[in-house]
Amino acid sequence: MKSTSLLIAATLAHAAPAFAADDAAMLKLANTSGCMTCHQIEPGGKGPEGLPPIGPAWKEVSTKYKGQKGAQKQLTATVMAGSNPYESHWKGKVSGLAMPPNKVAITEADAGKLVGWILKLEARKP
Repeated sequence: MKSTSLLIAATLAHAAPAFAADDAAMLKLANTSGCMTCHQIEPGGKGPEGLPPIGPAWKEVSTKYKGQKGAQKQLTATVMAGSNPYESHWKGKVSGLAMPPNKVAITEADAGKLVGWILKLEARKP
């Protein structure tokens, strides 16, 4: 549990100095659910061996889905069920082909809260 706390603290310190309590709660949820294994908040990071990260940065997700009706519901469903590697719209931008189903790692309600938070990231400039 101590290593999880240290990981959350390091993520908060690296991501942006202006994170609020809600941000800390969402990052804790993301870390304990395994989301940060494949995703980052800020674009531009590299994954293992200098390759693109496994999944898209959340600010890129926020930008892509900005203003789209039903985006939160659609992305929450994707978090729960996983994504189709044959319909990847992040091809060439990330090293992962698809997101696995996450229903064993996070509840649908928590996934919805996290997705809602992610969709608000782009608009906030530190």
